[in-house]
Amino acid sequence: MRFLLYSHDGLGLGHTRRHLAIASALTELAPESAVLLATGADDVERLGLPPYVEILKLPGLRKVANEQYASRRLLIPVREIRALRSALLLAAVQSFQPDVALVDKHPFGARGEFLAALEALCSNGARAVLGLRDILDDPATVLAEWRPRQLPERIAEYYDSVLVYGQSSVFDPVVAYDFPRVVAQRTRFCGYVVNQEQKNMQRNVAWAKEALEDRRRPVVLATAGGGEDSYSLLQTFIQAAAQASWRGVAVAGPMVPENQLAALQLLADAAGIEFREFTPHLSSLFWSVDALVCMGGYNTLAEAVSKGVPTVCVPRTSPRSEQLIRALAFERLGLIITIRPEQLTEQGLCRELDAALRSSPSERLARANAALEFNGAREAAGYLVTLARGQRHEVPRQEAVAMS
Repeated sequence: MRFLLYSHDGLGLGHTRRHLAIASALTELAPESAVLLATGADDVERLGLPPYVEILKLPGLRKVANEQYASRRLLIPVREIRALRSALLLAAVQSFQPDVALVDKHPFGARGEFLAALEALCSNGARAVLGLRDILDDPATVLAEWRPRQLPERIAEYYDSVLVYGQSSVFDPVVAYDFPRVVAQRTRFCGYVVNQEQKNMQRNVAWAKEALEDRRRPVVLATAGGGEDSYSLLQTFIQAAAQASWRGVAVAGPMVPENQLAALQLLADAAGIEFREFTPHLSSLFWSVDALVCMGGYNTLAEAVSKGVPTVCVPRTSPRSEQLIRALAFERLGLIITIRPEQLTEQGLCRELDAALRSSPSERLARANAALEFNGAREAAGYLVTLARGQRHEVPRQEAVAMS
């Protein structure tokens, strides 16, 4: 069986990390599978490639605003970078001939770059599946972007199914984004997709080997995913950690601009704070920290709460508000503490971290497991394998959208 997993990747690493988790589950469920991961994200291999998974690296995009992109590195007009990426995707479909394609978030790709490949895919008799994270944006914004292009109706023309990587009890996109009946009938909720990284993956981090109860000072880790817009959060964290009772560790992310990375390194050196540009398998460190400071990205937040880590979240609110919506939903479930970015101060961050450090990780983990399901990667992979084998797939969960 052959699977093509495509994500446009204009900002951050979330799309690619979800696909890596699903690709790993695919190769476990069907070891004979071949998986081609088409992505614009850099250094994907540093995130860890599952067996029998290969990368088709697309020239990088940089998100300028909602639905607007520019070339990340090549000094060429946006129409040319779109044409180049579109041609690569079409060639991949024509030569690799996947049985199933999984497309993340944008049904036709950034600025329609996947449309030609999607049409070729359908004409070859392959199956197409659209994967959506739990929350795209606030409903008004999504509807304003979708309705002029009749996007929901066009999804029904090309896609056999829509997989939502979340739960309707947290946020229901079928209702919020007014899915047409035919799309709602094809929509299935998988639960949250998390990367299954083990506790012992970090062998070169001294504090990760210390037992939490034996520490003289609690360890608080700050991370912001890819890091492209992380400067303000990490700057505030480093300044707060300099005088705190806890030990601060900051990981910037591989997409931090060089001038900001240098400035953060100087701040960390002056404050005596451990600072790293990039750490592979970062979420495996969540087991060994006393608390976490992060933005509200899908992957980091889902992985943190799945491990019961006391978490203070400072979500992004622009260009999309999905991180804020997710953070507030998780806070209502008693899983995290949220600070809005315009309210972030050193004093406020220390105050909320003190509260997080007093909480019980075991209680948080029990609460998370009662409220959320974290088997999304395997659920999604199982459905894709069933499609590839040409079998009718029944979703044995209440979260499947019922026909009305």
